[in-house]
Amino acid sequence: MISHATYQAAKFIAPLLNNYFEQYIIDAAGEDKKAHQVNSPSSEFIEALIDAAFWASLRKEEGNSPKISIAFLSPEQTTDPLLFGSRLRLTPRNLTKIAPGVEGSGIHLGVWFDETGLYIWGTTLNIPNYCFVLDVSEPALLVVKHRRLCGFGKFTNVAILKGDEIKVIDENSAFLPDSPQLLNYLLGLNTNTLQTESVNVLIQLAVSMRAHQKGGIILIVPTGSNTWHKSIVHPIQYLIDPVFTNLSKLVNEHSDIISEAFWESTVKKEIDNIAGLSAVDGAIILNDTYELLAFGTKIIKKSGAEQIDKLAFIEPIIGAEVKEIFPGELGGTRHLSAAQFIYDQRDATALVASQDGHFTVFSWSPERNMVQSYRIDTLLI
Repeated sequence: MISHATYQAAKFIAPLLNNYFEQYIIDAAGEDKKAHQVNSPSSEFIEALIDAAFWASLRKEEGNSPKISIAFLSPEQTTDPLLFGSRLRLTPRNLTKIAPGVEGSGIHLGVWFDETGLYIWGTTLNIPNYCFVLDVSEPALLVVKHRRLCGFGKFTNVAILKGDEIKVIDENSAFLPDSPQLLNYLLGLNTNTLQTESVNVLIQLAVSMRAHQKGGIILIVPTGSNTWHKSIVHPIQYLIDPVFTNLSKLVNEHSDIISEAFWESTVKKEIDNIAGLSAVDGAIILNDTYELLAFGTKIIKKSGAEQIDKLAFIEPIIGAEVKEIFPGELGGTRHLSAAQFIYDQRDATALVASQDGHFTVFSWSPERNMVQSYRIDTLLI
């Protein structure tokens, strides 16, 4: 038996998510023979999952709000699960009570069903591709996602629920004119392993950079080009000499000789090392092979260049429209300086994190003939 949800957003979004996951698994079955082994939760189960998670997020256990990752799968659909001796019914109280013990990175509460409804059977560190995952990120903030098909790290977000606000990710955003490659991978639309591993590094840089909550800018410039110097104040206080190549070597020399887990762990440490430098006032300069060139740099308008007066603003959620706005409407000095840098250096990309959690990717659109800004924090939560 399933009780009806009292969180109204759960009732609204459940059918949409059910259709999404059912179709997603059907589409994936043509490429992955394991896809049919994963179950999409029914609309009723999705509604119950979201409702329980939402009310649990508003509770506290020993003064702390719960942070939980819930995966919809049976113990037989994972490997080496930790099984509870007795099943726990899926209720806000049970989620809140168990939350302190399952907050570690990569730990998922396993939820399945019997004739009486949904229950928690234990925990797992391993979930299959296409598996429905619901994260309780903070009070009243839930994220529906699934495991990225290739690569490592950040899962692919499907929807964000924050109080009475619902944002459903629009995968078609990746097909807008000149959309940056990073957006394509964040939306989980490219499953080429070799390409994804490289771009996933950029995704992990964005996640790590956003996580330190101090704001920052990373400028990605073409390898072998020095034109970016024209948009930076000299002398550069924190110029890296020789160029720091640890991350670049790890990405380009990825080999089956070392274990996947060891490689991912080593890459993450190097990513966190570089992303941490974005907290220093000024911008990180990184080339497109992930060699660190400088950090703490000050951006200026290129000599003889015009001041940027407008840009395209895009948020990859259903119902959002492309808007042309003044750069100052996006945020503060970071956003304005990053937009000007891309206006002057049109073969570069800029990643900008705000202290309030917003994250924006700037790139040049030849088709629109202007700078475009993608607000992607909904994809990074």
